[in-house]
Amino acid sequence: MADEPVYDRPGVYEIRVKGHLDEQWSVWFDGLTLAQCPDDVTCMTGVVADQAALHGLLCKIRDIGLPLLSLNRTGEKIT
Repeated sequence: MADEPVYDRPGVYEIRVKGHLDEQWSVWFDGLTLAQCPDDVTCMTGVVADQAALHGLLCKIRDIGLPLLSLNRTGEKIT
């Protein structure tokens, strides 16, 4: 639907948090790919269904006490 806001469609996101999480946390973070980056940072990347799902991921980050460093929408999911 052309009039649908972009944030209500699936998109590819990169979320960076302080602290290292191993790939086993991927399941809890809805299948995002987790990579350990320099400076004690974890980069989470992948497709997020919509804004509600994004808020859910941010709540999980908050609930385990990880400082959020950045959040970027890097593109739309190609279907």
